[in-house]
Amino acid sequence: MEIGRFMEQYIKNPKTVGAIAPSSDKLACRMIEDIDFLNATYIVEYGPGTGVFTEKILDKKKDSTIFIAIEYNMDFYNILKDKFRDRTNFILVNDSAENLKKYLHKYNIDKLDYIVSGLPFASLPQDMSKKILSVTKEILKDKGEFITFQYTLFKMKLFRKHFDRIKTKKVLLNLPPAYVLKCKN
Repeated sequence: MEIGRFMEQYIKNPKTVGAIAPSSDKLACRMIEDIDFLNATYIVEYGPGTGVFTEKILDKKKDSTIFIAIEYNMDFYNILKDKFRDRTNFILVNDSAENLKKYLHKYNIDKLDYIVSGLPFASLPQDMSKKILSVTKEILKDKGEFITFQYTLFKMKLFRKHFDRIKTKKVLLNLPPAYVLKCKN
């Protein structure tokens, strides 16, 4: 059912959805494998879609960890709202990741431990990508990490403009195969 809705949203909004199917379990595991859930206080997810990464993070985070998911697509937002309505310290926002600082201010959060992203930087407008990455770098703690995935590496130059250290791993068991980028200042 989620695959059908995902495909429908991709057809309607290919620039902001960026994939024809939700991420695989293998990709989700690779995305969150290095998160220190024991010590993370604040985690944000950009573009959770139907919640593949969201569910893994919610299952592993401490109850006291604040987790904000920011989803632009209203249909995906409604799926997530329904799916995770009873989760502790989970804040779901219907807006663009460009505006995250507004919500951090609202919840009195200064810096983040981790930002996990499902955003399709390859298809987002260049100005939007730059703004999101600038905000991301600014709001991460000194040892914070930005974790994203991309289907190609042609936007690496953009990521390198914002982050000094980037580790890349390829995940073949995903449709299509993807690269996980773990970025630090």
